[in-house]
Amino acid sequence: MNSKTIAVIVVFAALTIVLNLPIKIPAPYATFLIYQIWEIPIVAAFLLFGFKVGSAISIINTAMLLAIFPGELPTGPFYNLAAVLSMLFGIYLTQKFLKVQIGTRHRLTLPVVSTAVGIFFRVAFMTIVNWTFLPFEPPVGFGLPLEFVVAQLPVIAFFNATLALYTIPVGYFLAEVAGSSMKYVGLNRQTNTKTS
Repeated sequence: MNSKTIAVIVVFAALTIVLNLPIKIPAPYATFLIYQIWEIPIVAAFLLFGFKVGSAISIINTAMLLAIFPGELPTGPFYNLAAVLSMLFGIYLTQKFLKVQIGTRHRLTLPVVSTAVGIFFRVAFMTIVNWTFLPFEPPVGFGLPLEFVVAQLPVIAFFNATLALYTIPVGYFLAEVAGSSMKYVGLNRQTNTKTS
């Protein structure tokens, strides 16, 4: 990685960390689930600079959450990391396989399909993660009975879907605004199809 790539990662990682502080909205249907906006810059950076940059920002953010804001569960930031990376993977697949076919004629198609695929991958992967790890005793899980976890999986899936439903489109919008205003920053504006 060159110094400009590292600078981009540091700036976006700092932004995600700052956004962890002010806005935390408990889901009205399950107050143990919290809506936040810190994933939006990760999606924007991912779209602007590729998979490696987006993943690096996610990992740095996880390290900071572990150190400063772990939440009720000390390993909770790893759950966040799994959710973000699975969502980014869905966007990556959409970019890789549909961008060429869609072209520039249908500008809304790619964000809409990316959102749908990102939601699918996030919900599917996190359903497996939650089903597997939540029954474990702390610090891995909450020591919940498996029957209770299974009953909560649809609620958690709905949370993951609705969180991605605003995170991905807003990330696309910010990437579009930033990309159109960036003439040159030493990094070519690229899509995830060029970095894997």
